[in-house]
Amino acid sequence: MSKHVFLTGPPGVGKTTLIQKVTQALKSSGISIDGFYTEEVREGGRRTGFDVVTLSGKRGPLSRVSSHSSTSRREYRVGQYVVDLVSFEQLVLPMLRNVNHGSDAEKKICVIDEIGKMELFSQPFIQAVRQTLTGSGTVVLGTIPIPKGKPLDLVEEIRSRKDVKVFNVSKENRNSILQDILAAVESCRK
Repeated sequence: MSKHVFLTGPPGVGKTTLIQKVTQALKSSGISIDGFYTEEVREGGRRTGFDVVTLSGKRGPLSRVSSHSSTSRREYRVGQYVVDLVSFEQLVLPMLRNVNHGSDAEKKICVIDEIGKMELFSQPFIQAVRQTLTGSGTVVLGTIPIPKGKPLDLVEEIRSRKDVKVFNVSKENRNSILQDILAAVESCRK
């Protein structure tokens, strides 16, 4: 029996767009939902970084392109991006802790988009995600990257959990898969 739903697929395939559509559908049917998604930041047609956007409308930088390496403080980098761990944690951790302390009779839904390399620099985030997955009152609707290069521990842990249903999003199925994802989330809430 699945308790959580995750989407995976190559970058740019439409995982976040699907998450947003599912979120809108659930919200409009009055279901309590919180969480965050990651959005590209573009300037003059090129991607300059990513923002974290919470479902309650807060926004902050997750990462920005940086050409020069500053040695003044510990830097977390993924490719050309420098990760703003402080900003990420300030936005995401209170929300995750809040979700974990709900005592509602009905299951809440928590959107975590995404659990990827940038986010996994944060140890408290990893702990909070594990807690949310093990807690009984929350259904996680999340995204994980497809396996590439060195495996990411938490990602592989999620992928192999018995209580997680993983949808592989592709260009072929992304427009027809919405109802299946919604149905899976609905059945997790039962």
